[in-house]
Amino acid sequence: MRKKTTRRASSLLCTLALAGIAVVAGAFAPPAWAHDGQTDRSWQRMRGLPDYTVDPAWPKQLPNNWILGQVAGVAVDRYDNVWVLHRPRSNTVDELGAAQTPPRSECCFPAPPVLVFDREGNVINSWGGDGPGYNWPATEHGIWVDNQNNVWIGGNGAADRQILKFTSSGRFLMQIGQPSTDPLDSLRTDILGQVASLTVDDRANEVYLADGYGNKRVIVFDSRTGAFKRLWGAYGNAPVDTPPGPYDPTAPVATQFRNPVHCVRLSDDGFVYVCDRVNNRVQVFTKAGRFLKEFFVRPETRGNGSVWDITFSNDRNQRYLLVMDGENNVVWTLDRSSGAVLDKQFHNGRNAGQFHWLHQAATDSRGNLYTGEVDTSKRLQKFTLDRDRR
Repeated sequence: MRKKTTRRASSLLCTLALAGIAVVAGAFAPPAWAHDGQTDRSWQRMRGLPDYTVDPAWPKQLPNNWILGQVAGVAVDRYDNVWVLHRPRSNTVDELGAAQTPPRSECCFPAPPVLVFDREGNVINSWGGDGPGYNWPATEHGIWVDNQNNVWIGGNGAADRQILKFTSSGRFLMQIGQPSTDPLDSLRTDILGQVASLTVDDRANEVYLADGYGNKRVIVFDSRTGAFKRLWGAYGNAPVDTPPGPYDPTAPVATQFRNPVHCVRLSDDGFVYVCDRVNNRVQVFTKAGRFLKEFFVRPETRGNGSVWDITFSNDRNQRYLLVMDGENNVVWTLDRSSGAVLDKQFHNGRNAGQFHWLHQAATDSRGNLYTGEVDTSKRLQKFTLDRDRR
């Protein structure tokens, strides 16, 4: 019986080998096509990795003959409403044909820069733009909604050296920093440096900024008073503003952040994850700014880099990091503990479920993924989590 079982096992291994499926250390390793976002996802599902399907009917047509510009920020509040910060001024004349004088076509008008969608994809609120008492950014970038339903907004225009805080209805509450053309300085705390991303620690009443396109740092303020708390650069050291030169994957690992420092996110267990976009890495810190570890994501990537934004899987321990890659235009799945790259999904393109300049993202309480694109895509998409495979 033992010989017969052994022969059957050998025959199975031979069959798998002929089929092009590798067998490693007694376990079945997935074939190359299992990592192709365009093809069969069965291997990923068998391994329990987050798996998504695009919802092509979400969101619904915008009201009022509106059109989206570049999607500069995506956030989900505690009610699972989806908040979008976009750039109305990024639309072209032909995209805003109805807004011309005289109108050149029947569509469209620019939507207000802040839009709120319900679960079904309906616009349920909108506001934003210039107003008394604050300086709206010249180029919108980054949005966050805290547990008090306050809305935080950043900007990465050349003189955008401030962030803004509003109520959920758009009433102005606070501004940190102010527009400036002063030289960039990552050690200054009275003005910022083109903020890319914001995250609020509700328990500690602190707002973390990826600061960002001009400066090369993470900086933290009191979210109630706006008082400065602390800052740091790569590896938890003082930030360095000296330009490091073009990224070279064959060069030694960079000791400083490269612009842009594109995201900052907090995990449920209290760690700070920072997107060092062009360096193709995630750096992980304590809330005090002590460096813990770093993960590299396709480090051979050049151009605009591979690490644009991060969100977490919605299992209890947030086991996986979902990394938005706007250069390769895929979503990478990483083991959050080790940083091992486990999977990639989706593909560059303009069809539903594909990306061009995948920019920022957020997940809701059910694990669904919402993504925004910039450059010429100007698109918001929803990807439904396969909840049978969580």
